Amino acid sequence: MEQTSNSIFQRPTWVVVFALTAAIAWGWAFPLIKVGFNAFGITADMTGSKMLFAGLRFAAAGLIILSVARCSGRSFKTNTTINWWFILAFALMNTTLHYFFFYVGMSHSEGSRAAILNSLSTFLVVLLACACFKSDKLTTRKILGCTVGFCGILALNLGGVESGHFTWLGDGMIIINAICSAISGLMTRGLSRRVDVFVGTGYSLTIGGMLLIIPGLALGGTLPHVNVLAIICLLLLIAISAVGFALYNKLISCNPVGKVAIYNSLIPIVGAVTSCLCLGETFYLKYALAGGLAAWGIYIINKGKN
Repeated sequence: MEQTSNSIFQRPTWVVVFALTAAIAWGWAFPLIKVGFNAFGITADMTGSKMLFAGLRFAAAGLIILSVARCSGRSFKTNTTINWWFILAFALMNTTLHYFFFYVGMSHSEGSRAAILNSLSTFLVVLLACACFKSDKLTTRKILGCTVGFCGILALNLGGVESGHFTWLGDGMIIINAICSAISGLMTRGLSRRVDVFVGTGYSLTIGGMLLIIPGLALGGTLPHVNVLAIICLLLLIAISAVGFALYNKLISCNPVGKVAIYNSLIPIVGAVTSCLCLGETFYLKYALAGGLAAWGIYIINKGKN
């Protein structure tokens, strides 16, 4: 990928600032989704309502990004029909499927557990990149980092039932979400070759959001209780998506994946801590162990040259 050193998204200081901003914002999404569920009156069995809630968030975030891209004079040109099919596939993987599983999992799991378990996507990106791209070599360092990281995921299931245990509707859905996230992370490289990455991100969030809203409504989804707290949560989640995806996808498109992904080690830590603080969830010792191992694994993978 051709790089231009003049780009602000390749200057070391701004890479750190933008990557930290995206990671911390995504960490806060975990408690906000749980608070939003409660404020809107969305219960665990209301699949259509969860899809509607998620769809509104991402469609609105996508429209904001597209509006900013239009006002800043970015190119909306896509060369072929094949490119549109790629954008549609990216929207399905990056938004529709990714967040369908995420929202279902979040409604059946504690936010702190989900935040740490979601870090699985970082290790999957490393392994999949080695399988898909010749420039990404499977090294001893990467194997060690993935092993340590996976140990952190397994640490979540230590202890008795009272401290949380694996469930398919909770942890299982978060794992599938992490797989979708990893695949879409790799697809970001292809997106940046077909369309301006900000425009492509806007398209994917808008299309993906609509593909959540339509079936959500068809399943009878509603927002039972609309109040100030619910609207604030939705607006904050829209802002998190617009800022997080726009920054992260741009950074991935013009920097080595590992150089950016290291900052995702903050997501499980921020998500677990904020979930315990905002939701009153019990912070078990194994959460600190799991979060620490996940962060250590990501550090091992990304230290030194990629």
